[in-house]
Amino acid sequence: MNTRYSTLDKNLFIKNRKKFVQRMAPKSIAIFNSNDIYPVSADSTLPFQQQRDLFYLSGIDQEESILVLCPYAYLEEHREMLFLRETNEHITIWEGEKYSKEQATEVSGIKNVYWLQDFEKILDMVVVQMDTIYININEHYRAEKVVETREDRFIKKLQNKYRGHGYLRSNPILQHLRSIKEPEEINIIQRACDITEKGFRRILPFVKPGVWEYEIEAELIYEFTKNRSKGWAYTPIIASGKNSNILHYILNNKECKDGEVVLLDVGAEYANYSSDMTRTLPVNGKFTSRQKEVYQSVLNVKNESTKLLITGNNWYSYHEEVGNIMTEELLKLNLLTSEEVKNQDPKWPAYKKYFMHGNSHHLGLDTHDYGILTDSFVPNMVFTVEPGIYIPEEGFGIRIEDNVVIQSNGNPHNLMRNIPIEIEELEDLMNS
Repeated sequence: MNTRYSTLDKNLFIKNRKKFVQRMAPKSIAIFNSNDIYPVSADSTLPFQQQRDLFYLSGIDQEESILVLCPYAYLEEHREMLFLRETNEHITIWEGEKYSKEQATEVSGIKNVYWLQDFEKILDMVVVQMDTIYININEHYRAEKVVETREDRFIKKLQNKYRGHGYLRSNPILQHLRSIKEPEEINIIQRACDITEKGFRRILPFVKPGVWEYEIEAELIYEFTKNRSKGWAYTPIIASGKNSNILHYILNNKECKDGEVVLLDVGAEYANYSSDMTRTLPVNGKFTSRQKEVYQSVLNVKNESTKLLITGNNWYSYHEEVGNIMTEELLKLNLLTSEEVKNQDPKWPAYKKYFMHGNSHHLGLDTHDYGILTDSFVPNMVFTVEPGIYIPEEGFGIRIEDNVVIQSNGNPHNLMRNIPIEIEELEDLMNS
């Protein structure tokens, strides 16, 4: 049972379940499994990370947990059920406290909590009343499905046992629901961003020639952990010198040298919600004139593209407009010629030579969060804004990234508004 973060209001999870249930087909049941604890070698394991859909719908942050939603069940006690591993004195001594039934109800708002040993018997009673079973398959557009999950194993068993039922996917419902945040969720993401800010301010006077990338990483994780984060929202990128041109550089093992920049793509998690920040700093505390010029161009793209995160726009047209803004800046920097732009391949525009990744992605329980890319933007979607210009021939790349909330008034709300970003402010804080 995780008490690292402040207890979240169970009403958030009650609301989330209500939204999901409203979209379920008649005479249907939906089942959600926790993640495995993943083995490393011998008897060692990775730290547990809860399956985000189960957390979104229940707030339960413990392994070997199952959530069942069945609004059409005959008996009321079967309409919303949580199944947990039964704890005992031995487990408490070796692994620590696990949820009691009462604690699980307090966290989730679910009244009917059972031990896992009763799952099969109760499921048999309820499934025969239903026509359709919702199964939870990961359909995220970036997902690499190379590891069989606890959910995958469960689905195989389920479909073999209940062959006469129809099956539907819960993921399209969740992709839509999770992309639009409740106010409580935005507050949690803000908390994660605030912790990231504390880490960033800590390292500003620390970065200097001779410091190693992993030392910067150590300073950041110290500050994150001290502020009740479990740690990184994703694997941190601390990329100095030519490493700043490697988009997913995670070795963090090089010495930072005079005259270089160091690109920091880092974010703290809080209560399983992510923040995602990028800043680029001059290692010696002072940008060269060329670094400054490129930095300002990236900042211009960030500021202008943020204005496009408004209701009614969508991911595809947004990125097309961002490409036009970036093209203008690359022309000003003499990185592109008007001839190259004129003769560009529409499928791979000229600007992609220096800016080859997307400018924004959904942010929430996952760093690359759920969201249907063809959906129009609506209020309370949370996006990153992260333009970059990478110039291997000049030995450096610059990326800047903030996290913003789409609002009904057309003015995106920047959750990282207090994190230093302007050239002069960064240089002043590094030299103070």
